[in-house]
Amino acid sequence: MQQDSLSGRHALVTGAARGIGAEIARTLAAEGATLTLLGRNIEALERTASTLPGSGHGTVACDVADAGSVQQAFDKARSERGPIAILVNNAGQAESAPFLKTSVELWQRMLSVNLTGSFLCAQAALPDMIEAGWGRIVNIASTAGQKGYAYVVAYTAAKHGVIGLTRALALEVARKQVTVNAVCPGYTDTDILRDSVANVVSKTGRSEADALAEFATVNPQRRIVQPQEVADAVRWLCGKAAASINGQSISVSGGEVM
Repeated sequence: MQQDSLSGRHALVTGAARGIGAEIARTLAAEGATLTLLGRNIEALERTASTLPGSGHGTVACDVADAGSVQQAFDKARSERGPIAILVNNAGQAESAPFLKTSVELWQRMLSVNLTGSFLCAQAALPDMIEAGWGRIVNIASTAGQKGYAYVVAYTAAKHGVIGLTRALALEVARKQVTVNAVCPGYTDTDILRDSVANVVSKTGRSEADALAEFATVNPQRRIVQPQEVADAVRWLCGKAAASINGQSISVSGGEVM
Protein backbone atom coordinates (compact mmCIF):
# COMPACT_ATOMS: atom_id res chain seq x y z
CA MET A 1 0.00 0.00 0.00
CA GLN A 2 1.37 3.42 -0.93
CA GLN A 3 1.96 5.84 1.95
CA ASP A 4 -1.32 7.72 1.54
CA SER A 5 -3.26 5.09 -0.40
CA LEU A 6 -6.69 4.22 0.93
CA SER A 7 -6.69 0.84 -0.78
CA GLY A 8 -8.67 -1.67 1.24
CA ARG A 9 -10.46 1.00 3.29
CA HIS A 10 -14.26 1.11 3.33
CA ALA A 11 -15.36 4.75 3.24
CA LEU A 12 -18.95 5.79 3.84
CA VAL A 13 -20.05 9.25 2.68
CA THR A 14 -23.43 10.71 3.62
CA GLY A 15 -25.23 13.17 1.36
CA ALA A 16 -23.20 11.71 -1.49
CA ALA A 17 -25.56 12.11 -4.43
CA ARG A 18 -24.20 15.43 -5.66
CA GLY A 19 -22.14 18.52 -4.83
CA ILE A 20 -19.46 18.24 -2.17
CA GLY A 21 -20.48 14.70 -1.17
CA ALA A 22 -20.20 13.34 -4.71
CA GLU A 23 -16.83 15.02 -5.18
CA ILE A 24 -15.55 13.56 -1.91
CA ALA A 25 -16.71 10.11 -2.99
CA ARG A 26 -14.92 10.37 -6.33
CA THR A 27 -11.74 11.63 -4.68
CA LEU A 28 -11.62 8.85 -2.07
CA ALA A 29 -12.41 6.22 -4.71
CA ALA A 30 -9.51 7.54 -6.80
CA GLU A 31 -7.27 6.91 -3.75
CA GLY A 32 -8.33 3.27 -3.71
CA ALA A 33 -11.12 3.30 -1.12
CA THR A 34 -14.29 1.28 -1.55
CA LEU A 35 -17.28 3.59 -1.20
CA THR A 36 -20.74 3.35 0.25
CA LEU A 37 -22.84 6.35 -0.77
CA LEU A 38 -25.68 7.30 1.57
CA GLY A 39 -28.58 9.62 0.85
CA ARG A 40 -32.35 9.82 0.54
CA ASN A 41 -32.54 9.58 -3.27
CA ILE A 42 -31.33 6.15 -4.34
CA GLU A 43 -31.52 6.93 -8.07
CA ALA A 44 -29.28 10.01 -7.67
CA LEU A 45 -26.87 7.99 -5.53
CA GLU A 46 -26.65 5.29 -8.17
CA ARG A 47 -25.91 7.86 -10.87
CA THR A 48 -23.02 9.18 -8.78
CA ALA A 49 -21.79 5.66 -7.98
CA SER A 50 -21.59 4.93 -11.72
CA THR A 51 -19.01 7.74 -12.06
CA LEU A 52 -16.64 6.44 -9.37
CA PRO A 53 -13.28 4.98 -10.35
CA GLY A 54 -12.59 1.45 -9.18
CA SER A 55 -15.14 -1.23 -8.34
CA GLY A 56 -17.12 -2.69 -5.48
CA HIS A 57 -18.88 0.54 -4.58
CA GLY A 58 -22.47 0.63 -3.41
CA THR A 59 -25.39 2.82 -2.38
CA VAL A 60 -27.84 2.78 0.53
CA ALA A 61 -30.95 4.91 1.01
CA CYS A 62 -30.95 6.57 4.43
CA ASP A 63 -32.41 9.43 6.41
CA VAL A 64 -29.48 10.41 8.65
CA ALA A 65 -31.81 12.16 11.11
CA ASP A 66 -33.60 8.87 11.89
CA ALA A 67 -31.79 6.49 14.26
CA GLY A 68 -33.45 3.36 12.89
CA SER A 69 -32.73 4.29 9.29
CA VAL A 70 -29.07 4.96 10.13
CA GLN A 71 -28.64 1.63 11.90
CA GLN A 72 -30.20 -0.31 9.03
CA ALA A 73 -28.11 1.54 6.45
CA PHE A 74 -24.84 1.00 8.28
CA ASP A 75 -25.63 -2.67 8.86
CA LYS A 76 -26.27 -3.09 5.13
CA ALA A 77 -23.10 -1.22 4.16
CA ARG A 78 -21.05 -3.29 6.59
CA SER A 79 -22.50 -6.59 5.40
CA GLU A 80 -21.79 -5.76 1.75
CA ARG A 81 -18.39 -4.03 1.97
CA GLY A 82 -16.95 -4.85 5.37
CA PRO A 83 -16.13 -2.76 8.45
CA ILE A 84 -16.25 1.00 8.03
CA ALA A 85 -12.84 2.66 8.24
CA ILE A 86 -13.73 6.17 7.06
CA LEU A 87 -16.89 8.15 7.72
CA VAL A 88 -17.56 11.49 6.04
CA ASN A 89 -20.59 13.22 7.54
CA ASN A 90 -21.54 15.45 4.65
CA ALA A 91 -25.36 15.33 4.65
CA GLY A 92 -26.85 18.69 5.51
CA GLN A 93 -29.41 21.34 4.76
CA ALA A 94 -29.44 25.12 5.02
CA GLU A 95 -32.58 27.24 5.43
CA SER A 96 -32.67 30.96 6.10
CA ALA A 97 -35.10 33.13 8.06
CA PRO A 98 -34.88 36.15 10.35
CA PHE A 99 -34.57 35.06 13.97
CA LEU A 100 -38.09 36.15 14.95
CA LYS A 101 -39.50 34.23 11.98
CA THR A 102 -37.49 31.08 12.69
CA SER A 103 -40.07 28.47 13.63
CA VAL A 104 -39.45 25.62 16.03
CA GLU A 105 -39.93 23.28 13.05
CA LEU A 106 -37.18 25.00 11.04
CA TRP A 107 -34.91 24.99 14.11
CA GLN A 108 -35.45 21.27 14.65
CA ARG A 109 -34.89 20.46 10.95
CA MET A 110 -31.53 22.19 10.97
CA LEU A 111 -30.45 20.46 14.18
CA SER A 112 -31.75 17.06 13.08
CA VAL A 113 -30.05 16.88 9.70
CA ASN A 114 -26.85 18.81 10.38
CA LEU A 115 -26.05 17.85 13.97
CA THR A 116 -28.05 14.80 15.05
CA GLY A 117 -27.28 13.12 11.73
CA SER A 118 -23.54 13.48 12.33
CA PHE A 119 -23.96 12.14 15.88
CA LEU A 120 -25.96 9.08 14.79
CA CYS A 121 -23.62 8.19 11.94
CA ALA A 122 -20.53 8.55 14.11
CA GLN A 123 -22.07 6.26 16.72
CA ALA A 124 -22.87 3.70 14.03
CA ALA A 125 -19.38 3.74 12.47
CA LEU A 126 -17.09 4.13 15.48
CA PRO A 127 -17.21 0.54 16.82
CA ASP A 128 -15.67 -0.75 13.57
CA MET A 129 -12.84 1.77 13.83
CA ILE A 130 -12.09 1.02 17.47
CA GLU A 131 -12.02 -2.72 16.78
CA ALA A 132 -9.68 -2.24 13.82
CA GLY A 133 -7.42 0.18 15.70
CA TRP A 134 -7.70 2.74 12.88
CA GLY A 135 -10.32 5.15 11.69
CA ARG A 136 -11.13 8.55 10.27
CA ILE A 137 -14.24 10.62 10.90
CA VAL A 138 -14.51 13.85 8.92
CA ASN A 139 -17.48 16.11 9.58
CA ILE A 140 -18.33 18.59 6.86
CA ALA A 141 -19.27 21.63 8.91
CA SER A 142 -19.14 25.16 7.49
CA THR A 143 -17.62 28.53 8.18
CA ALA A 144 -21.03 28.98 9.83
CA GLY A 145 -19.65 26.69 12.51
CA GLN A 146 -16.74 29.07 13.07
CA LYS A 147 -18.46 32.46 12.95
CA GLY A 148 -21.93 33.94 12.86
CA TYR A 149 -24.07 34.74 9.82
CA ALA A 150 -27.26 36.77 9.93
CA TYR A 151 -30.58 35.15 9.01
CA VAL A 152 -29.37 31.55 9.38
CA VAL A 153 -29.35 31.25 13.16
CA ALA A 154 -30.61 27.64 13.22
CA TYR A 155 -28.11 26.46 10.61
CA THR A 156 -25.29 28.37 12.33
CA ALA A 157 -26.17 26.89 15.72
CA ALA A 158 -26.26 23.38 14.24
CA LYS A 159 -22.87 23.77 12.54
CA HIS A 160 -21.33 25.18 15.74
CA GLY A 161 -22.67 22.02 17.35
CA VAL A 162 -20.92 19.88 14.74
CA ILE A 163 -17.60 21.50 15.65
CA GLY A 164 -18.27 20.91 19.35
CA LEU A 165 -19.05 17.27 18.60
CA THR A 166 -15.83 17.02 16.59
CA ARG A 167 -13.65 18.39 19.38
CA ALA A 168 -15.18 16.33 22.17
CA LEU A 169 -15.19 13.04 20.26
CA ALA A 170 -11.63 13.62 19.04
CA LEU A 171 -10.42 13.67 22.65
CA GLU A 172 -12.44 10.61 23.56
CA VAL A 173 -10.91 8.43 20.82
CA ALA A 174 -7.45 9.99 20.58
CA ARG A 175 -5.69 6.95 22.06
CA LYS A 176 -7.54 4.52 19.79
CA GLN A 177 -5.83 5.58 16.54
CA VAL A 178 -9.04 7.20 15.37
CA THR A 179 -9.07 10.87 14.37
CA VAL A 180 -12.08 13.17 14.21
CA ASN A 181 -11.86 16.44 12.31
CA ALA A 182 -14.12 18.96 10.63
CA VAL A 183 -13.79 20.65 7.25
CA CYS A 184 -15.47 24.05 7.10
CA PRO A 185 -16.17 25.31 3.59
CA GLY A 186 -17.10 28.88 2.84
CA TYR A 187 -19.61 29.58 0.09
CA THR A 188 -19.16 26.65 -2.29
CA ASP A 189 -20.52 25.95 -5.76
CA THR A 190 -23.33 23.60 -4.70
CA ASP A 191 -27.12 23.33 -4.82
CA ILE A 192 -27.31 25.03 -1.41
CA LEU A 193 -25.54 28.12 -2.77
CA ARG A 194 -27.63 28.11 -5.94
CA ASP A 195 -30.79 28.02 -3.81
CA SER A 196 -29.48 30.97 -1.78
CA VAL A 197 -28.75 32.92 -4.95
CA ALA A 198 -32.26 32.17 -6.26
CA ASN A 199 -33.70 33.38 -2.96
CA VAL A 200 -31.82 36.69 -3.24
CA VAL A 201 -32.93 37.11 -6.85
CA SER A 202 -36.59 36.47 -5.99
CA LYS A 203 -36.60 38.86 -3.03
CA THR A 204 -34.54 41.71 -4.48
CA GLY A 205 -34.95 41.49 -8.24
CA ARG A 206 -31.17 41.56 -8.68
CA SER A 207 -29.56 39.49 -11.38
CA GLU A 208 -28.18 36.03 -10.62
CA ALA A 209 -24.67 37.23 -11.50
CA ASP A 210 -24.91 40.16 -9.07
CA ALA A 211 -26.23 37.95 -6.28
CA LEU A 212 -23.47 35.39 -6.79
CA ALA A 213 -20.84 38.13 -6.86
CA GLU A 214 -22.07 39.37 -3.50
CA PHE A 215 -21.61 35.93 -1.96
CA ALA A 216 -18.09 35.80 -3.41
CA THR A 217 -17.10 39.07 -1.70
CA VAL A 218 -17.17 37.31 1.69
CA ASN A 219 -14.15 35.29 0.55
CA PRO A 220 -10.94 37.41 0.68
CA GLN A 221 -9.95 35.74 -2.62
CA ARG A 222 -13.21 37.10 -4.09
CA ARG A 223 -14.34 33.76 -5.45
CA ILE A 224 -16.61 30.80 -4.75
CA VAL A 225 -14.97 27.66 -3.34
CA GLN A 226 -15.09 24.61 -5.62
CA PRO A 227 -16.25 21.18 -4.34
CA GLN A 228 -12.94 19.59 -5.36
CA GLU A 229 -11.09 21.90 -2.97
CA VAL A 230 -13.21 20.62 -0.09
CA ALA A 231 -12.72 17.03 -1.24
CA ASP A 232 -8.94 17.50 -1.32
CA ALA A 233 -8.96 18.58 2.34
CA VAL A 234 -10.99 15.48 3.23
CA ARG A 235 -8.64 13.23 1.28
CA TRP A 236 -5.64 14.59 3.19
CA LEU A 237 -7.34 14.13 6.56
CA CYS A 238 -8.08 10.50 5.68
CA GLY A 239 -4.49 9.72 4.75
CA LYS A 240 -1.45 8.65 6.72
CA ALA A 241 0.14 12.10 6.54
CA ALA A 242 -2.64 13.55 8.71
CA ALA A 243 -2.37 10.99 11.53
CA SER A 244 -1.56 13.72 14.07
CA ILE A 245 -4.37 16.04 12.97
CA ASN A 246 -7.19 15.55 15.46
CA GLY A 247 -10.06 17.69 16.71
CA GLN A 248 -9.38 20.41 14.16
CA SER A 249 -11.76 22.58 12.15
CA ILE A 250 -10.07 23.31 8.84
CA SER A 251 -11.51 26.32 7.06
CA VAL A 252 -11.65 26.09 3.26
CA SER A 253 -12.68 29.66 2.63
CA GLY A 254 -9.86 31.69 1.11
CA GLY A 255 -9.05 33.27 4.46
CA GLU A 256 -12.57 34.26 5.54
CA VAL A 257 -11.92 32.52 8.86
CA MET A 258 -8.46 32.59 10.44
